[in-house]
Amino acid sequence: MSASPAKPVSYSQTTLTELMIPAYANFGGKIHGGTLLSLMDKVAYACAAKHAGEYCVTVSVDGVNFRQPVEVGELVSLMASVNYVGRTSLVVGIKVVAENVKTGVSKHTNTSYFTMVAKDDTGKPTEVPPLLLETAEDARRFLEALKRREMRTDYAEHFDNARNRMLLPENIQALTTERCQLSPDLEQLLHL
Repeated sequence: MSASPAKPVSYSQTTLTELMIPAYANFGGKIHGGTLLSLMDKVAYACAAKHAGEYCVTVSVDGVNFRQPVEVGELVSLMASVNYVGRTSLVVGIKVVAENVKTGVSKHTNTSYFTMVAKDDTGKPTEVPPLLLETAEDARRFLEALKRREMRTDYAEHFDNARNRMLLPENIQALTTERCQLSPDLEQLLHL
């Protein structure tokens, strides 16, 4: 068990709010996904670093699905909270909401999970304080993070096994129903 006292989820909850300006937009007038990812990374860092009391780095991002576009002129709020802690890692859940300031209508644009690792002054991973779960919601989010980790591990193992068994000549027929074509050189190489 950590020598540091547990910190409640509420201690490090962080909200970043920013007005979406034309410079953030793509040619279609929607906010670039990369701009939103950058803002999500910032709020994940702030939340994780506050909990850890240390510098934190992003090691992975789960579940970046853009449910609805974000428009120029909308006020975007990114709400982050620590959902899970390991020995040196933290999972920060982020909910992104865009609000039309003229109409007051808000829309949930995405939810994502950033895995962060705390680093000490020498750049080595360092232990983070335990997470104090005070509400049923805190406990549910912690359990969901455990389940996502388990599923990610299972998927990685399953995919690696499938990739190692994926022999091109024996599986090439699966491409006949897809929107692709084999070049004559590839057909010749595969003796088709």
